[in-house]
This record gives sequence, C-alpha cells and structure tokens, in this order.
Amino acid sequence: MPKLDYSAEFDDKVTAKAMGKELRISPKDSMEICRAIKDLPLKNAKKLLKAVGRKEKSIPYSRHRGKTAHRKGSGQSAGRYPVKAARKILDVLNNAEANAEYKGMDPERLKVIHASAQKGITIPGFKPRAYGRATPFNTKTTNVEIIVEEVQ
Repeated sequence: MPKLDYSAEFDDKVTAKAMGKELRISPKDSMEICRAIKDLPLKNAKKLLKAVGRKEKSIPYSRHRGKTAHRKGSGQSAGRYPVKAARKILDVLNNAEANAEYKGMDPERLKVIHASAQKGITIPGFKPRAYGRATPFNTKTTNVEIIVEEVQ
C-alpha cells in the first residue's frame, strides 16, 4: 500500500488534521463535496453534510456536469445529493473536530481551511456472465484529507 501524506502544509500548533484512506466512495462526488465545504466554519460544514444526507440540500457540481439537473431554490445551475460520500466525509470531519479538541482548541471557532479528495487504489473484481465469461467490476476508492484551524 502506498504511503499517503497531506497535500498541504500548515502549522501543526494551530491546526488539526484528519484523513480518510481508501474510502469506498466516488472520487468525483468527494471532490465536489470538498470544494463545497472548504472555507466554511466547521459547524456550517457539518450542517451542510447532514442536510445532504437527508437530501434537503444539494452539492453544486462545477466539473463534468453534463446532463446534471438543476436544483430548485439553491441558486445553482447543477447539483446532486451524494449521500454516501457526504456521510463518509462527515465522519472524517468529526475526526478532525475530535483531534482539535484533543489539542485544546475551541470547537465553536474552527474553520475548514483545507479539504481535498484524491483518487485512491482501484479494487479489482469480476461479475460473472453467461457461458462462463466474466466482466470486470472494479471498485473505486478515495483518499480524503481535511484540515481545520481555530480562527479568532
């Protein structure tokens, strides 16, 4: 397994980090969620991800959005409800909050300063077909990293 490291460098004294490795979620959905929660206060980011999990708010899609439907009342052109990815990224966000509390930071003043998702390994698999054949049925994974900082 490859060694993973954070793609951004910040001062460890004022920041807290969390990483989700090889999560079985869509890389595309994860990138769009990370783009949506970056620079949000931690409380608002958690509220957004919980609303996406209940399909009350959509995540705006800015890349590869061909034939993606518009969403009412959100003021955005195209979006979706990536429920599974939102729940997994919410877990990583909760880990970052716990790491910040362990360092003695105030959870009410935390802000997401870095959120990114990269494509992870592909888990190979096969789907049986007729006449003894098989079709590749691979599983994509995603590496998510989140860094929060206490703002004044």
